[in-house]
Amino acid sequence: MSKQYDIPALIDQIADELRKKFDINEQTAMVGIHTGGVWIARRLHKILQIQPPLGTLDISFYRDDFTRIGMNPQVKPSDLPFTLDERNIILVDDVLHTGRTIRAAMNELFDYGRPASIVLVTLVDRSGRELPIEANIAGLHIKLGPGEHVKLSGPDPLTLETKSNE
Repeated sequence: MSKQYDIPALIDQIADELRKKFDINEQTAMVGIHTGGVWIARRLHKILQIQPPLGTLDISFYRDDFTRIGMNPQVKPSDLPFTLDERNIILVDDVLHTGRTIRAAMNELFDYGRPASIVLVTLVDRSGRELPIEANIAGLHIKLGPGEHVKLSGPDPLTLETKSNE
């Protein structure tokens, strides 16, 4: 059994919430986490007309399970074309599950500088948290049972579906 979602509507909803809850100004920068977070961040960055270029993070070397991934992880370069010091960062990921990806992303961000704040935005906030990390804004909250997972595909078209292994 599978369910698909309207991604453009979810991204518009997230953008509206960001405008309502946060002051987006010249000190605001957006950073997407590879890979799905970058796909979503590109769309949000354009909708919100954020001035600094979009930043991207690859947290592969910051993961606490890096040694378990094997010898050839798919690593992409991080690109932060602005200084992080005193900036309000909107950190974007596709699915918030255990919280470990976000922990790794924040560790990497702090290696680049000291942001004034970090707002976490995710397309999906799903059950299964292992660390005390919470999204400030999520497009969708999903509680999944054993054998169920979320799959984001993209970037064009960007699709999201929940699937059961049954």
